[in-house]
Amino acid sequence: MMNETAIGIDIGGTNTVMGLVDREGSILKRHIIPTDTHPDYSIYMNSLCAAIDTLISKEGSETSIRGIGVGAPNGNYYNGTIEFAPNLKFKGVVPVVDFLRERYPMEVIVLTNDANAAAIGEMIYGGAKGMRDFIMITLGTGVGSGIVVNGEMVYGHDGFAGEIGHTIVDPKGRKCGCGRRGCLETYTSAQGIKRTVFELLAEMTEPSALRKVSFENLSAHMIDEAARSGDPIALEAFDRTGRVLGLKLADAVAHTSPSAIFLFGGLAQAGDLIFKPVQHYMEEYMLNIFKNKVKLLPSKLPPGDAAILGASALVWKEVDISKR
Repeated sequence: MMNETAIGIDIGGTNTVMGLVDREGSILKRHIIPTDTHPDYSIYMNSLCAAIDTLISKEGSETSIRGIGVGAPNGNYYNGTIEFAPNLKFKGVVPVVDFLRERYPMEVIVLTNDANAAAIGEMIYGGAKGMRDFIMITLGTGVGSGIVVNGEMVYGHDGFAGEIGHTIVDPKGRKCGCGRRGCLETYTSAQGIKRTVFELLAEMTEPSALRKVSFENLSAHMIDEAARSGDPIALEAFDRTGRVLGLKLADAVAHTSPSAIFLFGGLAQAGDLIFKPVQHYMEEYMLNIFKNKVKLLPSKLPPGDAAILGASALVWKEVDISKR
């Protein structure tokens, strides 16, 4: 019997990564193409299909490919489209799934946003195996979220449910790329903690190695390293970031009562520096009936492969649904 596989594709602002993945989460083949060199979506889609063809031809007839899963910014599960993604050069509505269906007669071709894909990846391959209710928070360039309730991803009536990163912390707060002010993303993304550091540099007088670094050169990793060496500005930045994220996660718990919340992405790699304040403030702001019930956990998806695994997991989720 041939090994069953799925193609997982993650469309990022700079690059598109893809891989052929088996049921156990082993990536058998990989491929990568640039995203940002294609200003027109039809040119990009043709390049994407050529890359898929290469991936398939590399594997030959050794596997049975069940489908293609795509994770993308502003990906709409219902329509199979990318809709007005701000970090992609091709604008408007991009009919990804329809384009792929014309080229590939596969059982499953499905698309959703990258955070939802990460959540399903956690459910199929990672720490959420067996969980029916959990939330995935991705802390990277932006802040994404995937919400699973009763074993099913929450998409809402239009396919865009679960935007915790764009819930508002302060209506008069920081300007967000979405055009509004005070979104969670502006405080708890990699860019957000940089902004916090520069506010603290102005507020606090304590010596800090970060005072020598320009905003352009500062990175979340540098803040992490400074905090580990006891830098007071960096430590306070993590505490403030944890407080804001803990507040909004306490709100999220009141909506869906998850058994666990997973943190994933670059900022989550800071470990206890971010997990301890988030856990502390989440419990502080939590409604009493939920206190000490919700686990805060690191993702078990390998960081370098999470995007491909999450996208491929979309296929297995759909295949399992069809068997019911």
